[in-house]
Amino acid sequence: MIFSLKSFISSLLLLEASQHYAIAFAPVAQNGGMKTLQRQRQRRYSSTMQLEEPAIGFENSCYISQEDSSPIVTLGKGSEKEKVVNSHGLKGLLATIILNPIWSLAMYITDKVCNAVEGLDENRSFYDTTGKIWAKSWLTMIDSYPTVSGDVERLKENNDLGACLFVANHASWLDIPVLCTVLDPVFKFIAKGELKSVPCIGQQLTGGNHILIDREDRRSQLRTFKEGVAWLNKGVPLMAFPEGMRSSDGRLMEFKGGIFSMAVRAGVPIVPLSISNTHAVMPGYALFPIQKGAGKLHVHVHEPISIEGKSEAELAELVKVTLLSKLPLEQHPLPSEINEEDAKDDVEDVNTKNLVGTN
Repeated sequence: MIFSLKSFISSLLLLEASQHYAIAFAPVAQNGGMKTLQRQRQRRYSSTMQLEEPAIGFENSCYISQEDSSPIVTLGKGSEKEKVVNSHGLKGLLATIILNPIWSLAMYITDKVCNAVEGLDENRSFYDTTGKIWAKSWLTMIDSYPTVSGDVERLKENNDLGACLFVANHASWLDIPVLCTVLDPVFKFIAKGELKSVPCIGQQLTGGNHILIDREDRRSQLRTFKEGVAWLNKGVPLMAFPEGMRSSDGRLMEFKGGIFSMAVRAGVPIVPLSISNTHAVMPGYALFPIQKGAGKLHVHVHEPISIEGKSEAELAELVKVTLLSKLPLEQHPLPSEINEEDAKDDVEDVNTKNLVGTN
């Protein structure tokens, strides 16, 4: 119950080094240009928000190199795990010191109450709400609340979509709190098992009955599949990153196998979520966000992809093309990895032939 800042920072370094959070299971800085951009007021999430892309960082990069981020503190200097903290990062540290003990206490109390009353909060929806409140508060305190566009009605509690598999690109640790601000219904992450040792995050994962997997254990992979299908059959959506790890440069990577099989087995649609610019706001070399995310962080909710009549390979390709259709060009794979022109040509077919509306 006693929150240790030293323990938290050490664990966060471990989290960053692992390069994983929610995983699929399977055996140039332009700072000068940024200064000329007009500062825009950050708009909160609402069902009427129709901004189709981030206000900053869609056509032009908002990425800042480590040197240009003006580090104040460097941890693990010279090692592969080197992390920096700049002036904005200190705000993130302050927000963490203030909010994390409250979050931990809220989870502790909620867990005790739920365990004491049989049948109360079986899906741990109320328990998971503590994490969502933390994410919204933390991002607000560091001026990084994301905007959202697309099929936002689908993210509301009590929508008629039912169970589905949410999938998103993964470019930063910041993806996690960003997703928690826009996904209102109860959902379960598929997460790396070793994260249960990280303060607060591990408490949230284990107490919320999220799906934890040991990538080296084949039995764990099978257990993950069964647990995932069971949650989907109960009407609870899952959230996974099909890339299986965070992209080091923010560009969409190849998908790991296996994640789409749960949607196929349970007969539920797949809902892609394109997340913009988290790699720029909190890059891999930073322990905390290095710049404000307001106007840069954005989530686009795509219409669901039907699994009917499609193989896992076909579903993977459809998801990839759909995600790319709303990602900044800086987050597209390099030409040697994918023909971007072909991907753009395929977007219309994805939107008109392969997506289904609300069930």
